[in-house]
Amino acid sequence: METQFTSSNRGWFGFYFTILLIVAEQVLAELRYSIPEEAKDGTAVGYIAKDLGLDKASLVDRRFRVVPGSKEAYFEVNSDNGALQVRRKIDREEICHGSGACLMELKILVENPLEMHHVVVEIADVNDHYPSFSENEQTFEIGEQSSLGTRFQLDAARDPDAGINSIRTYTLTSNDHFDIEVIQSEEEKVPYLVLKKSLDREQKKKHVFILTAADGGKPPKSATLNISIIVLDSNDNRPAFNKETYQIEIQENTLVGTTLTTLNATDPDEGTNGEIEYSLSKTLPRKAYEVFRLDSVSGEITLEHALDFEDSDTFKLDVQASDKGQPPLIGRCRVIIKIKDVNDNAPEIEVTSLSDTVSEDSKPGTVISLVSVTDKDSSVNGKVIVEIAGNVPFELKPSYKENIYSVVTKDFLDREKEQQYEITIKGTDCGDPPLSAVKILRIQISDVNDNRPQFSQNPLQFYLKENNVAGASIFSVSATDNDVNKNAAVIYNIFRQNDVTSFLNVNSDTGQISALKSFDFETLKTFQFQVVATDSGTPSLSSNVTVNVFILDQNDNAPVILYPLSSNGSAEGVEEIPRNVNAGHLVTKVRAYDADIGYNGWLLFSLQEVTDHSLFGLDRYTGQIRTLRSFTETDEAEHKLVILVKDNGNVSLSATATVIVKLVEPKEAFAASDVKSAAKDDEDNDVTFYLMITLGAVSVLFIISIIVLIAMQCSKSTDYTSKYLQETNYDGTLCHSIQYRSGDKRYMLVGPRMSIGSTIVPGSHANTLVLPDRRRTSEERIVKIASNSVRGTKVNCFARERGTRLSLRDRSNGTRTDHTNARQW
Repeated sequence: METQFTSSNRGWFGFYFTILLIVAEQVLAELRYSIPEEAKDGTAVGYIAKDLGLDKASLVDRRFRVVPGSKEAYFEVNSDNGALQVRRKIDREEICHGSGACLMELKILVENPLEMHHVVVEIADVNDHYPSFSENEQTFEIGEQSSLGTRFQLDAARDPDAGINSIRTYTLTSNDHFDIEVIQSEEEKVPYLVLKKSLDREQKKKHVFILTAADGGKPPKSATLNISIIVLDSNDNRPAFNKETYQIEIQENTLVGTTLTTLNATDPDEGTNGEIEYSLSKTLPRKAYEVFRLDSVSGEITLEHALDFEDSDTFKLDVQASDKGQPPLIGRCRVIIKIKDVNDNAPEIEVTSLSDTVSEDSKPGTVISLVSVTDKDSSVNGKVIVEIAGNVPFELKPSYKENIYSVVTKDFLDREKEQQYEITIKGTDCGDPPLSAVKILRIQISDVNDNRPQFSQNPLQFYLKENNVAGASIFSVSATDNDVNKNAAVIYNIFRQNDVTSFLNVNSDTGQISALKSFDFETLKTFQFQVVATDSGTPSLSSNVTVNVFILDQNDNAPVILYPLSSNGSAEGVEEIPRNVNAGHLVTKVRAYDADIGYNGWLLFSLQEVTDHSLFGLDRYTGQIRTLRSFTETDEAEHKLVILVKDNGNVSLSATATVIVKLVEPKEAFAASDVKSAAKDDEDNDVTFYLMITLGAVSVLFIISIIVLIAMQCSKSTDYTSKYLQETNYDGTLCHSIQYRSGDKRYMLVGPRMSIGSTIVPGSHANTLVLPDRRRTSEERIVKIASNSVRGTKVNCFARERGTRLSLRDRSNGTRTDHTNARQW
């Protein structure tokens, strides 16, 4: 009959099938095999890989193995064919006691992905042991008055084999007086000798029989016991216990030497027939004689050896009470001693780690280890609570099987914060008091490339002097990466975004940046580029930094003479003046400019060569040439003046101009002046045009510089003002000043005039004024008054102020004037 699947049935079938697949991936499989004991080494138990559906070719890579336990390993797996095979000879009677099923539980582990499978192997018994009696002969003394049907217990034979291979039959040699009867007890067959015909000591004093015990093996194995019966005269009362069975419960930690109980048997006979002697049955296991002692006179049972509930939880003692009659009569009872478990075994934690290294990009829930916990105690004493101690990003997940857990990540990991974890797994049982065990699992966190290289600041600013050596290193950049190894190896390169970057090169390993050409401040004052730092991880991460480079001016441009300028380009000119001019008459003005800025572009004029020093004077700052006195008849008609123009750089650069001054009569001078003025109009216009462009450009640069400096200092308050010298006749070169701060000092660059309010402290150089902090009221102040031209005479004065006393010294004539009131001065 075919089964019809409706759409609903298909849906449910697909649902259950999906659930089974999910469970199959997470729940571990359990297989069961059976193998006879005494199997040879290498005997195949079962083909696990095939039964589990594992690929044989991947068994080695997946580390297919048996997880070693606390006991000796009897099995191993063959990674070539996926078979579970015997590793060493197995003796069922050594591993398992009793006639129950002998099961061995194995854990089979494969990795990538992690799987644990449980395999149960049943050890089947083979008939490899002969039955045996504890003694070769057993003797009974039986009174002739013994009634028919009286039973006499015989020593039971022992056979370590189980099931059908254990003791099956007892047979007695043929005779007229006794028969054999077998009674099945809880664990074994006990043979009894039954009297079926009365004895007559006068006819026969001793009877001898042979008892044969045979097991159920094929072929059967057997053992014999010689039985001797000695017929005695009458002792008609046997000892009797007040109970047939005694039950005792004791703790497994009972001290050695403790009296457990006292047995009591009575015999109504008198004399020696009523005297009782206690003894343990000779058929008890060997351990019973080691653990307990029975006093033959008092019947006290005492503890001779420490107990262990996990080894044996129950002892059954067969006790005999024998009188001293002839023949002696025996009474029997059974003492059942039950051991109560105490919490004397700490839990045992077994850790099976896949690896001691976990990647920091592992997702929460990643399995890193398997943990199994056992406790030999029973009941609540054997129930274990497992936890991970401390604040670590790991947790335990229970498995489908009790006391098996998985150690998984519960949070994201970050190697840069924590490189190693010590996972403390603690197992505590529920006993009173509880016992615990600790297992430490050390896990290393491996690095992944999750951090970009970082620059210490962005943007970076560097100052570079112009005229640098081409090919030399000019500065360096550096980035750090919090990762390790190749993930932290940084490679530098320049992002080519403009023409300037084509002249730059970076060392990819060190970050040293070199310029392939020499920079010129007058051509390029600042530029910007980006450096990219890339790590060597996979995939690589990068970051960039903006580098602002400011070119610093150097004194590399000599002054250029604008006037006088001859037609052939040389700095030469001829000036004609009337003889009757007075002192102070403006002869001409030498004009020059310097492409540099600051002190490097501040020009000073001086007379390098003159025919008569008493006739002409040159203004140091403006370049104006004036007469110092009126001309006389003895003065020559033509004078040559060589003017030196130099800048104020550390290494000054200079240029010279030559002016020929011709003295003419007043009428000739006016006529020549008109002709010369007309001829030079065009030339002056061109010179004036270029001069205006130059001055305009320089003015714009200085205005921008001043605005930037004011913006930088706008948040800083100042307590001082500046007063500048006034000169109505000033028409010289451009005058400008720049102020800046360094530490607790402020500096002012001035030229060509300086402020009266400017203060010089020791350490000032050239045109640099150091402005002290006005808050230091006790600090000495030195005032320099520079370049005050009064009626053509240059006066240089120094003023020193201490308190209210001011001392002035004229450097031109060495005179000194003291003022007691600086304010009045």
